[in-house]
Amino acid sequence: MKVTAVAPGKTILVGEHFVVYGEAAVVMAINRHVQVTIEERDDPFLHISSDLGVSGLFMEDVYKADKGHEAGRRVLEPIKISAQTALDALAEKRGLNIHVHSTLPMAVGLGSSGALAVATVTAVGKLFGRAFSEEEILALSTGAEKFVHVNPSGIDQAISTYGGVIVYKKHEGMTRLNTASAIPLVIGNTGIQRNTGNLVDGVRAKGNRFPEIMKLMNNVAGQVSQRFIDALQTDDLNRLGELMDLNHGLLVTIGVSNNALDTLVAAAKTSGALGAKLTGAGGGGCMIALSSLEKREQVSEAIRRAGGTPMIVEKEDKGVRCWMNE
Repeated sequence: MKVTAVAPGKTILVGEHFVVYGEAAVVMAINRHVQVTIEERDDPFLHISSDLGVSGLFMEDVYKADKGHEAGRRVLEPIKISAQTALDALAEKRGLNIHVHSTLPMAVGLGSSGALAVATVTAVGKLFGRAFSEEEILALSTGAEKFVHVNPSGIDQAISTYGGVIVYKKHEGMTRLNTASAIPLVIGNTGIQRNTGNLVDGVRAKGNRFPEIMKLMNNVAGQVSQRFIDALQTDDLNRLGELMDLNHGLLVTIGVSNNALDTLVAAAKTSGALGAKLTGAGGGGCMIALSSLEKREQVSEAIRRAGGTPMIVEKEDKGVRCWMNE
């Protein structure tokens, strides 16, 4: 018997970086997913295959690569951690064959690791007759996220578990936000890898040099996030776009954008996007453009011509879901 679970990725609409200092970040699940299919093995080991270019067998602490050599272990380790954590919670000592398929680009700030952890935990539970609660899924997926991000906020697991839109504040936690808006976006991937920790440290260092200025910018960023939340409630796409532009300007000012991101943002705006900004840590990774449904294709083409890899997405209201395969 096989079980399949799918979980959505995410994009940060506004508030990245400033969320570290207590301001609100607004995060949206997108209709690109990670899919995990599992079945039992006859031995106690975990075999993980994928369309990510890596696969291998985990025999307790020993890893044997099928594809991707030993370096592939770091890619697959979070999946192994998620599966083993779920098995331990169920007091099961079974082996598993795990296959991963993704329509979500990996390691570009779109929540792929969180989606993988959530889908894996959910699938393992289902295979052994347990429908983990949302709270259990969040708790059981934390270990894999710590392996990837060291000190994760929990946003990625939460948005993959719940779907929809979440507002996160550091000292207040997460609030699910009900909005009827589809929030049509075009994501542009620069293809540039970046180190989130280094970027966060750079912003902190700038704040130490200019504390009063950074305090003012944090306040402005918080106001942008709050007005963005208000505009979501009224489905005012034009206002949402303006606020995204303001947020990008703040991110440029604190030094986390770069030429590649700014080029894609400018191309999207010139082609008719209502607003555009980097999303996530910056320094590479992805940008997002808010567009009317009528202009999404031309915005997408403009991003492509400017050197990015475009992806048309919308809000995904459904979080992780799971089913048995015949």
